Amino acid sequence: MIVYLLCLVLFSVGLYCILVKRNIIKIIIGLIIMESAVNLAFILFGYRFAGRAPILAADQIVKNMVDPLPQALVLTAIVIGLATTALIAAIAVRIYDRYRTFDITKIRRLKG
Repeated sequence: MIVYLLCLVLFSVGLYCILVKRNIIKIIIGLIIMESAVNLAFILFGYRFAGRAPILAADQIVKNMVDPLPQALVLTAIVIGLATTALIAAIAVRIYDRYRTFDITKIRRLKG
């Protein structure tokens, strides 16, 4: 149970970075932290204590198998998260090239 609370704390740290920080790079790092917390929570939902791999042989009955679906979903989410992080980082670099700052408040003042 404590591990789920730690996932919630990790998610809260990422959410804090997104809502409070004004630097684009810090916001991106907060987004990555939130993504990691969600991925960790998915893996924990599929975990079973003393579970076995979901590989069955002929005439074998395994009662305590680990669920492979969350693992597959997290693998897909990691790839998608990497692509979105790269896209956001590229946009941040373009914003820096244009405005010469990563501060959101200064960017809002420099409209035009």
